[in-house]
Amino acid sequence: MDSTSTPPKGLAGAGRVGKFTRRTGETDISASIALDGTGTSAIETGVGFLDHMIDQLARHGRFDIEVAAKGDLHVDFHHTTEDTGIVLGKAFAEALGDAKGIERFADVSAAMDESLSRVAIDISGRPYLVWKVEFTRDKLGEMDTELFREFFHAFAQAAGITLHVENLYGENNHHRIESCFKALAVALRRAVRVDDRFADQIPSTKGVLGEAGS
Repeated sequence: MDSTSTPPKGLAGAGRVGKFTRRTGETDISASIALDGTGTSAIETGVGFLDHMIDQLARHGRFDIEVAAKGDLHVDFHHTTEDTGIVLGKAFAEALGDAKGIERFADVSAAMDESLSRVAIDISGRPYLVWKVEFTRDKLGEMDTELFREFFHAFAQAAGITLHVENLYGENNHHRIESCFKALAVALRRAVRVDDRFADQIPSTKGVLGEAGS
C-alpha cells in the first residue's frame, strides 16, 4: 500500500522518460511514458474502453506509453480508472523533470466526425480541472461515462497541470470523449515541446513553476 517510482518492465524510450508504480488495497498499477517517443503503447488496465483512450494519448501525443493495471474490477471500474490517471500523471511529471525550455501552454481543438472538442492546458505546477463534457448515455462499452471526468481530474492533479476540457458539440458519445482525448494528446505534445532558444530557462516570469502567478 505505497507509492514508489519503481519502474515497470517494458518501454525504454529515449529522452525524457518517467516511470511510476502505485500499490494500494484496491489497485496495483505501473506506468511509463517517454515524451520524446513515436506513439507506441502497451496498455492493459482490464477496462477495454480506457485502454482504447490511453492508446489515443500515445498515438496522437507521439508518446511511448506503457500501463499495467490490476484493480478491484469486481466492485466497479472507479478505482482502476482514477488510479490509472494518478499513476500516468505521476509518470508524466517525472518525465517532464524541471520543465526547462518547454512551450508550457497549448490550446487544441480536435474533430471526430460530427463531434468537436477543445482542450487548453498550462503546465503550471498548479493542478486544476475545468470539465465541460456531457453524455447522453451512462456507459460506453462497460465503462461508466462519469468516470472519464475522474480520469482527467486524477491525471491533472498528479501531473501538476491546469487542464480545461470542453466538448463543443457532438451526437455520438464515443466520438465526444475520443475527441477530448485526442485534443489532450496533441495539446500535451505541443506544450512539452522544447524551444531550443530557451532550453535552459524555466518558462515562468518567477523562474519557478507551481506558485500562484508563475
